[in-house]
Amino acid sequence: MTKIRHNDYGSLRPPAIGSWNPILTLSVVIPAYDCQAELGRTMAALARQTYPAELTEVVVADDGSEPPIEPRDVPGARIVRVRDGWGRGAARQTGQLAATGDVIHWLDADMILDDDHLEAHMRWHHLIDHAVVIGETRFVETLDEQGVQAEYTRRTLETTRMLKDAGAGAYLLHTGASTSVRAGLLRAAGGVDPRLDMAEDTELGYRLAQAGAVFIPDPQARGRHIGPSTVMRREKDVHRHNWSFLGDLVPDLRWLRKHPRRHWLVPYVRVVVTATGYEETRACVDAALAGTLDDIGVTVVGPWGRLTGGRRASLDEPLLDLRLIHNLYRHEPRVTFAETAPVSAAPSPFLLTLPPGWAPGADTLSRLVRLAEPGLLGLVCAVLAESADGVVTARLERTAAFSRAAFFPGAADDLVDEMFGSIWVSGEEYGIVPAAETEPASGDAVKWRAVAAERRDEVKALRAEVERLSAEVERLSAEPVTEGRRLSSLLRHLRSAG
Repeated sequence: MTKIRHNDYGSLRPPAIGSWNPILTLSVVIPAYDCQAELGRTMAALARQTYPAELTEVVVADDGSEPPIEPRDVPGARIVRVRDGWGRGAARQTGQLAATGDVIHWLDADMILDDDHLEAHMRWHHLIDHAVVIGETRFVETLDEQGVQAEYTRRTLETTRMLKDAGAGAYLLHTGASTSVRAGLLRAAGGVDPRLDMAEDTELGYRLAQAGAVFIPDPQARGRHIGPSTVMRREKDVHRHNWSFLGDLVPDLRWLRKHPRRHWLVPYVRVVVTATGYEETRACVDAALAGTLDDIGVTVVGPWGRLTGGRRASLDEPLLDLRLIHNLYRHEPRVTFAETAPVSAAPSPFLLTLPPGWAPGADTLSRLVRLAEPGLLGLVCAVLAESADGVVTARLERTAAFSRAAFFPGAADDLVDEMFGSIWVSGEEYGIVPAAETEPASGDAVKWRAVAAERRDEVKALRAEVERLSAEVERLSAEPVTEGRRLSSLLRHLRSAG
């Protein structure tokens, strides 16, 4: 199976339509609500598909239509009723749970597909098992129109080489009109959020990205949407509605998280700390919580199940330090407790693992993320010390990168380096220190420590520049005397400035 770097799927070579032999089964899932006429047109288009009928099933999720949609109304489809909740999210989740295919193909009830639409999608799923294929949807008023793509979609595709250069944001074009995904990948990502009636496709796309998906728009998978989309008709209202909850669920949308003191449901960075002594663990967790990047969650790993409510010697019990740590943070909403370290931070996009006894500085998390983001690095290793057991490091892992690596045999770090890139840095340079050396996290001290750290870095850079210029002056001072005198004066000035 081909390894894809970031979202550049250009190395994949799908077979020409009509020239290959498919083997994967396909479930077309259509959420439906009071749309009998539209369903009839959509089903007629599905009946003409070139993808083998014996490999295809159609599941219509009836979201409370009145009268209910009956099997006789949509020949060739299986009807399932939405029993728990309502809306597009609940309908999509109900449909996919009932589906039996290897691939789930979402389809709106008012889509008219070209005859080879499903086949175009399925070519990619036979190449890799972590593709999310996006059909080309054109909006028309009547069936004899050619139609146009949504402006946002057209512009995004043009500026990203058909999403090959879209990086971490490729999921933003994931819509429910006509997209497909392997059933295993969908369920690994958690399925559709049944609580969402709008933007459930965007939120699902984000989680699929964290699960390692490659997003592939296929212009040969053509379909027409009858009438404008809700976004086209009421863009401001849609954004006003969706942005009220997407900020909580999609940490990648940084512009929705401008509030300086908010606690968000899905943190941007998950920090993992192993519980050791009470004071040491407290120093590490408090330092993480007090950093300039406060959009985090902290998982403290320890044998919490051994803590019981029975009678004990309060000051002398063997598990006293563990209990004190639990007491200290059990009501802190950004701290959770786990028996074992999480394998993944999903749905958070980053996981920072700190070795026991080491604490981040005020600006450590911000700087590490800023280092990883521009090049979409999958791993940043910060070297802290060397021991008899090897090098001690703190690790910032990109969730999507390690999820992608899990699809392949081999060492995860090597696979991540190949598909996303990795880098080694000095932990001291990024402010990670032994827990005993942390300063109290109180008041505005953290802010000023971050500023001080920035100023120290600036001074360090300026001194390096002074040394470089000094060496240049020394070299030039060997030239004619008159010039040398002038340069010597400049040298004394530079040294005094350093």
